[in-house]
Amino acid sequence: MAPGVIAYKFLDDGAAGPFTGFRWPVGEWVDAGGVDPCLEGIHACRLRDLPVWIGRELWEIELDGALVEQARKVVAPRGRLTRRIDAWNGQVAREFGRFCARRTRERVGYVPVLAGFVADVERFVAADRIPIAGFAAARAAELRDGPAAYEEERLAQANWLAERLGLKAGDPG
Repeated sequence: MAPGVIAYKFLDDGAAGPFTGFRWPVGEWVDAGGVDPCLEGIHACRLRDLPVWIGRELWEIELDGALVEQARKVVAPRGRLTRRIDAWNGQVAREFGRFCARRTRERVGYVPVLAGFVADVERFVAADRIPIAGFAAARAAELRDGPAAYEEERLAQANWLAERLGLKAGDPG
């Protein structure tokens, strides 16, 4: 990713960081100082990473400075929220959960040792535990078809989110 790139960030209500509680000022640059993934820096995700980081609010974020790309996130020394993705809401989150449940049912519902994943994913969706529903769907795929199936499932989830949220192919990710 090049400096000045737009990425995504899931936050709690009120644009609060889920791990730090930091309240993001919309449109203002936030300088983290350095970049040390999981410890320091502005953490964000690419389009393909969206299912891993699902939260209450989805924001577009502009990142600046030397970026570190990791398997499931990007980290930069500076960032600013540019706009909230209003299409992401509780209803869409539940639709996403049902999408994950349907895919799990189709993939492993007939495999006795894995069929329990279907009920697990459905239970997570019913409890509004959407992030774990997506993870469980990917894990069921992995257990049935191997590690590549986990990644394929997460990519299918990311594609569903991108389409449903109106995030186009030219967007980050």
